[in-house]
Amino acid sequence: MTRRGLTEDQVQRAIGSLESSGLDDRTIVALRLADTLAAPHPEVGDEQYAELRRHFDDGEILELAVALSMTTGWQRFIEAFGIRPDRWSPT
Repeated sequence: MTRRGLTEDQVQRAIGSLESSGLDDRTIVALRLADTLAAPHPEVGDEQYAELRRHFDDGEILELAVALSMTTGWQRFIEAFGIRPDRWSPT
């Protein structure tokens, strides 16, 4: 089984400035889309869409946007209803 996604080191680097993170351009563009879709009023403008098209085809953009939207929507649902994992404790 091939594992996809960011390593823990890459996640830590992505928390700061994406420009100095050392991540590849394709990953940075995807992370910027994640930030956009998680915003209170998400909107992908022409410039951002053009940047996405430099790294992804239309099918990949759709797949990425749907996956990110599902994830951010699920997170908003969890927060809105105050749902906590079974083993969560406020330590």
